[in-house]
Amino acid sequence: MDKKLISILGSLVVVFAIVAFGIYFIDPKLEFPLDQATVPARFLFMVIGVAIAFAVYFFTKENNAWEVGTREVVWMAIGAALYAVFSWLFNGTVFVVPSLSQVSLRPAIAIPMFFGFAFGPVVGFFTGAVGNMFGDALTGFGLSPQWSIGNGLIGFVSGMWMLFKDKKRSMDMVLYISGGLALLTVILFFMNRGQANMTFFDPANNIFGDAQISLFAGVAVLIGFALVFGVRYFFKDNEDVATAVTWGMLGNIVGLLFASLSDMVINGFSLAAAVVGEFLPAAGPNLIFAAILVPMLVVAYTSTRKQSGR
Repeated sequence: MDKKLISILGSLVVVFAIVAFGIYFIDPKLEFPLDQATVPARFLFMVIGVAIAFAVYFFTKENNAWEVGTREVVWMAIGAALYAVFSWLFNGTVFVVPSLSQVSLRPAIAIPMFFGFAFGPVVGFFTGAVGNMFGDALTGFGLSPQWSIGNGLIGFVSGMWMLFKDKKRSMDMVLYISGGLALLTVILFFMNRGQANMTFFDPANNIFGDAQISLFAGVAVLIGFALVFGVRYFFKDNEDVATAVTWGMLGNIVGLLFASLSDMVINGFSLAAAVVGEFLPAAGPNLIFAAILVPMLVVAYTSTRKQSGR
């Protein structure tokens, strides 16, 4: 069997196995464990998410982006650990991050975006999926495996720039797709202004998702898109920064849409609850952090590589 195929399959199977381990051995010990009746549906979407990643590999398997060796395995472990720790630190229980109108702020989202960009889609997938699962476990509020896979897709798509020879043309394509999806979701928000923010968490006051979504939360994805668009052209002479931020944006939209829409099956949510109540409050702030933090990480990484002569 092809060595590359074995390494890709092995990486995806390991991600699946780790998240499955979390469901059965970590989640039952947490403060708010999963409803066991939903576990089969959650497994289904885990399979779908992993299958999407494998399908992209299968149709582009000749590309060097799919090389997975010792170096990539090391980066997987580092990325997942960093994402888990920083997710835990900034989830509102350790360091309280000020937020506007029930918007969930997760600056750590820049980590899977950066690791996907710098080390490839497989490293990005592992970083996002495994890091999110352990971050949730450290928080103690229960695991959401479909959201962990969605976070994996954020890192995965962030690394897909490697599959395209023409960076500028691929970035333009990504901007069109991301802008279209952002606009459609915001239109849905204005059609459902009374929808509650399903990602809002206030354990101290026993509020879980029943605070009405604010105007800022509803349009934050467009604000994030505008910022990413600005970064794309401000750094037009620095293709690394422009590429990382632009593809990170698409990864954020695709990954969180995957997770949100899966809750229509898993939790019986309506389209409005999934997109307006879950996707928008999470995706918008993520894009804002992507526009601010990902360039900083890329510049620091590039500078370090130049100093080391790599």
